[in-house]
Order: sequence, then structure tokens, then C-alpha cells
Amino acid sequence: MTRRLFDTPSRRQFLAGSAALVSAPAFAEEKAEEAEVAYDPLRPPPEPEPPVKRNISSFRAKNWRPYFDSLRNGAILVDIDSRALHYWSEDESTYRLFPSSVPLSDDLTRRGRTKVVRKVDGPSWAPTPNMLKRNPEWPKFIPPGPDNPLGSHALYLSWKFYRIHGTHDTRKIGRKSSNGCIGLYNEHIAQLFEMTKVGTQVLLI
Repeated sequence: MTRRLFDTPSRRQFLAGSAALVSAPAFAEEKAEEAEVAYDPLRPPPEPEPPVKRNISSFRAKNWRPYFDSLRNGAILVDIDSRALHYWSEDESTYRLFPSSVPLSDDLTRRGRTKVVRKVDGPSWAPTPNMLKRNPEWPKFIPPGPDNPLGSHALYLSWKFYRIHGTHDTRKIGRKSSNGCIGLYNEHIAQLFEMTKVGTQVLLI
């Protein structure tokens, strides 16, 4: 049996507004036409959130200069409040803006400077010790594939257990829905994966 999940006016408005800013030509159309989406087997569907004043209105282009001294190795800026990830290439020829998922709560949120230390195409996943304490029923390991919470690609950061990764559960994007990591649509993490390299600087604000 198939069912449409979270096909609400606010969801459609978010997708339509994002399309004007994200340089993916069929982004809004593809998302609006999805009749069935994948889901994360380790988490139930996110509950509807109250209106957030700085969500869609803050999802706009930024200049890298207030945040980085240079673009050496490229730069990634994650804005937790607007739930957006910005990428600039080292030569400034490429700028991309992606909607993202962010941590569920302030205690799971980390801000500051880090960098990409590892790139994995088809990552496996294992919950952290703290995750297992909170959710002892979770499996201790999930191999790459459609059930993997890290999606199709992952950028591992210098902070232990923190990653920028994809997700097969498309309902998470634009929401407070992670245990600390930053999530992107699989098609977007694949693009970011190709553009970044080990050493790309990352700032979470």
C-alpha cells in the first residue's frame, strides 16, 4: 500500500520557495510529484512543527567573506537557524545553496569551525554510544543501502561522530530531525560530495 506523506500546503510552499534559490532545475517539481518517499527505519515520521519565522525567509544567498578569511580548499557554511547549507569553491566559480536538516535540539547542536576529513560514497552507519543509551532497541550496525540513515554519501568532519550526509527519508529536510549531523537530499549530497575535498573548511553557525 502506498500513501502520500506530509503533502501539505506548507510543504509545497517550502519546496516552491527553495526552487528559486537552489540551482537544481526540476527541484520543486520532482519533490512535489513524489507520491511515496523513503523513510528512516530508526525514527518515526517527524511531527509537524509550529511556524518558524526565520526558516523560509532566511533561506537566501550569502557572501562568504563575513565567515571565512579565504576560500582555500573551498568552504561550507551551515546556518542552523535557516536550515541551509552554503558551498563556495576555492576559485569562487561555484556557489551552491541547499536546504538541510538540522539537530533536533540545542543540546545536540554543535557550532564552530571544523573541516572535511573523510569522504565516503555508500557509507555504513553505527549509532554512537549515547544514541544506544537513548535507543537501546536500535541495531548496532547498518550496511550501505536504502535503510542506511546516512543516505548515499557522507562527508566526515574533524568532530567525532559529526557528518554532513544524505538521507533516504526526504521528510527530514528543512526540519529539526537529526541527532547532531546535517542532512541533505541524496541528490544534493552527491553534488556536494563531488565539489568538496578532504580539507574543505566547514563552519556551523
